[in-house]
Amino acid sequence: MDSYDDRSVEGGSGGAGPGPGRGENTASDVVQGQGQGQGQGARVGMAALSLPYQIAAAIALSVIGLVACVQLAMVFLHVAPSNTLTKQHGEAVDEWIYPEFEQNWKLFAPNPLQQNVAVHVRAEIVGADGRRTTPWMSLSAEDGRAIRGNLLPSHIHQNELRRGWDFYIGSHDNENRANGLRGELSEHYLRRIAMARLSEHDYGGTVERIQIRSETRSVGAPDWSQEKISTKPSYRVLPWWTVSPTDLPENAEGAGK
Repeated sequence: MDSYDDRSVEGGSGGAGPGPGRGENTASDVVQGQGQGQGQGARVGMAALSLPYQIAAAIALSVIGLVACVQLAMVFLHVAPSNTLTKQHGEAVDEWIYPEFEQNWKLFAPNPLQQNVAVHVRAEIVGADGRRTTPWMSLSAEDGRAIRGNLLPSHIHQNELRRGWDFYIGSHDNENRANGLRGELSEHYLRRIAMARLSEHDYGGTVERIQIRSETRSVGAPDWSQEKISTKPSYRVLPWWTVSPTDLPENAEGAGK
């Protein structure tokens, strides 16, 4: 039978149980390791910077955030419909936006339709029965009939007449005076559109002159609104134009070359 002393010696050297010296060293090592972990842990982000750099980074981030908020507010006011802020501070908004941040679209794209514009044409015909003038014909209504119910409407029916009229309005003053070469070009373009549409109808004679007008009607208020809007049409009548050979559809392509 082993004596107590033998078991003590064997346990101390064999590792069955830690001796007093071994246990004290282990505990102190653990405490020291925890202290080092808490005091010298790895830092990330701004916390890894020294105090002066942390202050500089905080100021830079604040400035960037402020500029971003101002930018968003200015762009919103620029594209928003007219309101009290844009009326009072419109110049400041424009100075901020132009030219670097110019927007070519509006908050409501396209803008809500407020007017219906139709383009009409009539012609002076010379035939066997003499000279006569046709009634006004709505070119816009013809385009509408071609588009309505058509799953794949033609781009011509959708945009040609509208853009041609916008081209003319943008290059002429209220007295229908052309503003330079673009004004004359818009007149030729509008005449060719009108003659292409008139050529689809047989008037029993030759078209010598044409006249174009626009009919503008404001869109009526909805039933639930108490707003009173006049839907009475207003007209812009252009002067009579003498038809030249280059205005005819069969000669238009050759004239362009």
